[in-house]
Amino acid sequence: MSKKIATRQAYGDALAEFGSNKDIVVLDADLSKSTKTDNFRKVYPERFFNMGIAEANMMSVAAGIATTGKIVFASTFAIFAAGRACEQVRNSICYPKLNVKIGATHAGISVGEDGASHQMIEDISNMKTIPNMTVISPADAIETRAAVKAAIEYNGPVYLRLGRLDVPVLFDENDYKFEIGKGIMMKDGSDVTIIATGLMVHIALEAYEMLKSEGINARVINIHTIKPIDEDIIIKACRETGAIVTAEEHNVINGLGSSVSDVASQNYPVPVKMVGIEDTFGKSGKPASLLQEFGLTAENIVEKAKQAIAMKKL
Repeated sequence: MSKKIATRQAYGDALAEFGSNKDIVVLDADLSKSTKTDNFRKVYPERFFNMGIAEANMMSVAAGIATTGKIVFASTFAIFAAGRACEQVRNSICYPKLNVKIGATHAGISVGEDGASHQMIEDISNMKTIPNMTVISPADAIETRAAVKAAIEYNGPVYLRLGRLDVPVLFDENDYKFEIGKGIMMKDGSDVTIIATGLMVHIALEAYEMLKSEGINARVINIHTIKPIDEDIIIKACRETGAIVTAEEHNVINGLGSSVSDVASQNYPVPVKMVGIEDTFGKSGKPASLLQEFGLTAENIVEKAKQAIAMKKL
């Protein structure tokens, strides 16, 4: 098994690495040790501001600073970034299309013991429906670093969905290429396509191996950018494999699965089965146990893949 690094850790490391760009300003809502923006503060304290437990105000301040030409990263837990501060993100950042990057850590149920109140499973939905917002959900530390770099270079609002849990490093930093809006085929196959995002990518790769052992040839696609989504790679998968399974650590309503279904239904309709949180709140528990309980497992992806393949014959 490869080494494991949390995407929030990679986010903080990347901010410190790229912080030599004097246009970068980082705000945090009194959670810098958890969001790892403290890494940036230690190196560039003059461009770091702790806004206190006032996330809505932080987003408004970020918008104001962005009007001066700065690249502003505003960080807090996903529940507060996409929940509590949603109106300010919509009206103050996205409506005027300001250059604010939202580093939203602790997304999904894998935050574990923090429980349902802090397990944000609606943020992809909230953010992708706001005009002008770009939504990125990296799968590992290497992809997170690349996503931060791309966000710095991109002029406009970006929502970076990051996790607390250590996850396997999947990519080689020496040859990894990241482009906003372009999915990555991790494994090729012809029987069914598994389209995953975030921590579900490494679980999708486990499912690939399980399916392979049963003689089922699966394609695995990593969709790191949920908006704008890579329509071409999805339509190609529909045409060439005829069945899709989506996998996300998010509500099945209006997340990755819904976006993929929108593309498929309007361009090349095929069966689509979704692995995600079935429109219910999370609960307190160990991350591994919660992923198992809510069906975010390789075994469930395998089962859904078989169901999707069977539907091709109907």
